[in-house]
Amino acid sequence: MTAFLDPTHLINTFGLVGILTILFAECGLLLGFFLPGDSLLFTAGLLVAGGLIAPLWLLLLLLPLGAIAGNLVGWWIGRTAGPAVFDRPDSRLFKARHVERARTFFERNGARTIVLARFVPVVRTFATVMAGAARMDFRRFALYSVLGGIAWTAGVTLLGYWLGHVALVRDHVELFIVGIVVLSFVPMAIEALRSRQTA
Repeated sequence: MTAFLDPTHLINTFGLVGILTILFAECGLLLGFFLPGDSLLFTAGLLVAGGLIAPLWLLLLLLPLGAIAGNLVGWWIGRTAGPAVFDRPDSRLFKARHVERARTFFERNGARTIVLARFVPVVRTFATVMAGAARMDFRRFALYSVLGGIAWTAGVTLLGYWLGHVALVRDHVELFIVGIVVLSFVPMAIEALRSRQTA
């Protein structure tokens, strides 16, 4: 795992401000789709359990704000620059297949996508921009963003926190972090298989 994507390294280097910045970028800025949101939240919970970073209540207060703010900015980007964003040719960072995956997810699940996409890497980045481009009602979008942001950030962080009190997990933190990174891509793989079957 490169240092740039290693959640423990990121947290130790940039602290709580870094976590919030990464969540914001992954949830709203198109270039943030490759950032390790799930593993970052889980690792933050593990480190809180070990007393190594900010108290749990502070994370549960601030982390949803970072994710929700990212969503709102993503909606605004889609609203103001939708066609210009989605009609771009492939480049090193931007791939049309990411857009298509998010579009399929959005069409299948409707407004629920804003909540469900929180738990699907890559889709959570592009779905918010797609909601803006599709002119989804802002109040409705904001409501789902708040619900999804709280469920995702609090749920994954608390999972890490609770497991951080289990001796087996605490003694093999690195192994469990790698496992979480792998698991975070399972929903994306399932969605890709469904898309292929539908095609």
